[in-house]
Amino acid sequence: QSSRRTDVVAELRRQLMAAEEEGSLSYPPLNITTGNYTCILFYASNFSLKANSSVLIDLTNATFLTQNVDISASECSDSNTTLSLKYTKPVNGISSLEIRFLMTNKFYEVSARRWSTLDSVEIVQDGEKLAKFNVSGISAPAEYSFHCQLVGTSNLYPARLVPSNSEAKNWDVFISKLQIQGFNIINNQFSYASDCAGFFTPGIWMGLVTSIILLWILTYGIHMVMQLTTNSRFDDPKGPALSVPQTE
Repeated sequence: QSSRRTDVVAELRRQLMAAEEEGSLSYPPLNITTGNYTCILFYASNFSLKANSSVLIDLTNATFLTQNVDISASECSDSNTTLSLKYTKPVNGISSLEIRFLMTNKFYEVSARRWSTLDSVEIVQDGEKLAKFNVSGISAPAEYSFHCQLVGTSNLYPARLVPSNSEAKNWDVFISKLQIQGFNIINNQFSYASDCAGFFTPGIWMGLVTSIILLWILTYGIHMVMQLTTNSRFDDPKGPALSVPQTE
């Protein structure tokens, strides 16, 4: 009976390991090549848009699995890179949709190094309606890629797309597990990822503040205990009563 139980446990463990390995498998990133080398790498586990707060456009499969996307308008250089993703009839009512990611690579004297930055994102509907977003919080050293768990128009996301014209207010953008690199790609692979989440997260800050408050209370308590003093003289039952003058 014990051997049968051991076999069942081993079989369950194998099934769990197989399920974990299957869940870890994912599609490769979208790569844009110029000549014989890759100049842009783009990956997301979910890439979706919402038009007029009602029409959901899921571009994940078309971008990474079936690759039913036109990337011919993408451009690469040492200082400016544009990732252009064109889709034909992504949903009913929209004949064409183009999403552009505009990146720059500049040298900053303060840090004495080059940084790559995603400056803006543009959505072009039917070749004429242009929605432009300024990007907040997406930058990395030029040798690195950039990774962020949540990117979009929501105020709750660590990396935000801020509408910069009236047309952009008609769109909502949802990108999860974004990783992008537009410069210094080696061996067709992402470089080390600079994450959008800083080292000091809100949880860490709260823990530090709470620890400082408790440490201050402990220090104050020890200080007060050390200030306690005892009388240098005590009552002698055989002698006169000890008189302790009251002073203000």
